[in-house]
Amino acid sequence: MSLQPSPDNVGRLLIVAGIALVLVGLLFTFARALRFGSLPGDIHLAGRGWQVWLPLGTSIVLSLVLTLVLNLLFRRR
Repeated sequence: MSLQPSPDNVGRLLIVAGIALVLVGLLFTFARALRFGSLPGDIHLAGRGWQVWLPLGTSIVLSLVLTLVLNLLFRRR
């Protein structure tokens, strides 16, 4: 039994990783326009010399989107 990955699997992995990097780059580029970080449910507390930001709403939205995308990509029949 060989533990070396086949060239086909490595190629697919590189393609998926490249697409993921492009999507993350687009997300960072357009994050302000998409209102990430200021969704309902995000908590921002500030005082004199301190601040706390808890992106709960953004975390839920990103979790749902990533779950859907990864289920579509890695669906096994």
